Amino acid sequence: QAFLCVTSTLSVAVFRDHLALEELVEEMKKQSPGLDFGPLQPDGRIAVQGSFPALRALREFLLLKAKSLSGEDKKEGKSHQRPRRKLQQHGGAAEVKNSTGDAEGEKQMLVLDTDIYHYMSCFHPKALQAKHLEISAVTEGDITTVCIEGAGSRAAPGLRARKTIQDCSVELQSILRKERISFREHSRAERQRFQQLCERLKPRFPAVLPIPYDTHLDVVGTSADVFGFTEEVKR
Repeated sequence: QAFLCVTSTLSVAVFRDHLALEELVEEMKKQSPGLDFGPLQPDGRIAVQGSFPALRALREFLLLKAKSLSGEDKKEGKSHQRPRRKLQQHGGAAEVKNSTGDAEGEKQMLVLDTDIYHYMSCFHPKALQAKHLEISAVTEGDITTVCIEGAGSRAAPGLRARKTIQDCSVELQSILRKERISFREHSRAERQRFQQLCERLKPRFPAVLPIPYDTHLDVVGTSADVFGFTEEVKR
């Protein structure tokens, strides 16, 4: 299994006060013809499947849409001061939340495949570290959202950190593969033996990342390493 596409659930309900959601979805489809869109749900959620670059482009489109609507609100001359809003990708769902701009600088958001994020955290931790910046992550299912904030009022350090993480993610996406070993037909004792075996195999396959779940084991690494590791486990 290669990291070529991901499924994300977007919430566009935040646009309901400004736009007809059906029309917004049609606009999204025209903007991103390479993505597959599921049916729009009554609560404003919609499933979207496609490549990470296409999903990032869709997110940027929604960001610009949210900013333009915010600008229209200001032009209408509303008397009360409204907090600046920013569209974020949180756990695979696009939401509009308050931004912490001002003294802390612009917050940078980046959406990654969860397995690639785990691999990066384990084998390339420096990509997720930067001086004077706080880098945090929220994981939900196949999607992990990385948040970068700090560095005073200057946006440049945050942008550099975002590019470092993005470049590392793209490189890993091109070389990593994932194999899934199901536990569904095995007893709890057998699952524990699987996990113990994985621990024993780690020294032989130092660049492989086994990720255990209740129902299966995901093995992430290069094609050769993943093949060798899974063959040993299956034997």
